[in-house]
Amino acid sequence: MRDILPEETPYWHYLESVVQETLAAYGYQEIRFPILEKTELFKRSIGEVTDIVEKEMYTFGDRNGDSLTLRPEGTAVCVRAGIENGLLYNQVKKMWYKGPMFRHERPQKGRYRQFHQVGVEVFGLQGPDIDAELILITRRLWEKLGLLSNVRLELNTLGSPESRAVYREKLIEYLSAHESALDEDSRKRLKTNPLRVLDSKNRETQKIVADAPNMLDYMDEESKLHFRQLKQYLDDAGVDYIVNPRLVRGLDYYSKTVFEWITDDLGAQGTVCAGGRFDSLVEYLGGKATPAIGFAMGLERLIALLMERDNTPLPSQADCYVVLAGDEAQRKGLQLAESLHNALPGLKLLTNCGGGSFKVQMKKADRSGARLALIIGDDEIANNEINVKYLRQDQPQQAVSTNKLTEFLSGIF
Repeated sequence: MRDILPEETPYWHYLESVVQETLAAYGYQEIRFPILEKTELFKRSIGEVTDIVEKEMYTFGDRNGDSLTLRPEGTAVCVRAGIENGLLYNQVKKMWYKGPMFRHERPQKGRYRQFHQVGVEVFGLQGPDIDAELILITRRLWEKLGLLSNVRLELNTLGSPESRAVYREKLIEYLSAHESALDEDSRKRLKTNPLRVLDSKNRETQKIVADAPNMLDYMDEESKLHFRQLKQYLDDAGVDYIVNPRLVRGLDYYSKTVFEWITDDLGAQGTVCAGGRFDSLVEYLGGKATPAIGFAMGLERLIALLMERDNTPLPSQADCYVVLAGDEAQRKGLQLAESLHNALPGLKLLTNCGGGSFKVQMKKADRSGARLALIIGDDEIANNEINVKYLRQDQPQQAVSTNKLTEFLSGIF
């Protein structure tokens, strides 16, 4: 777990504001959850024989003897909140959330034990049109962030639970014949979660998987139609994608559409956004049967991509820096700053505190990123004016009457 320092937080503010504005434009509403949940929620939804539950969850008992867990993901929590608060049955809900998740896994580049996600979940719609909308939302996010050229879309369908069960048996039969050549994790998954073997990062296992039966060959007709229609929507919208028959989810409640946005710029941890249908999960967790689809984005990985660029449009720390030369100027400066905060609430104004020579204060003004320095000294007080120095433009310094300063600044900011 790590600290996010002040020089990095502007990237977080920028990313979060773009996400919030984009989702609001599509009519999605924010929901917020606790970071602690009963452990049983994740054991039931994720599965007791998954790496997350077996190795990675932060789980402990509270004073009442209940087992609690720091949330490792958001989908199960969103479903729990929707069921408990009556948000899902016979309703269409489009919701999103953001916040920290926790997994005790080996830290790597872009991966931490406390990490942050934005999740988007839609309940009550079963057609491929909503699948396409979620993918279009993610593409629009990459466009706004300037990251579209850094990522690619991979797409697959898992079919119905019934067709997947048939494929699962065929896959087990094939992998069992090559079991001795599989890596240790894959041999374990063969017994508990065989579809996850398809997703193995082990190179030797990948060679075996390359000749495994193709899931698309066992697909039911309804799922094939759903997938064809989804691809047509994406083709019509000009979305580039790769159909990857090895793209899977290891949990039984996933069905039909699954997708990932992947980058090659972050080493092995290439997935920056993953989504899919989980039409069985609401009923599995005690609600009425409800179709659902969603995706989650890893914010640390997106921040890493943004920080590698020089043209991310970050907000400056300040618009103006008030330079105060002398005791009288110090008093007048604080009054002036408050009057500007009242008159121009959106203005980012830094007032020099702690004294310092004029030269030192001008260096602080420059380092703040401010566009203007507002200079107050004895002469300015006597003349009831402010000297305005342009810090980012080649313009001459000018004197502005104090009672005209608000009007002057409102014309610039």
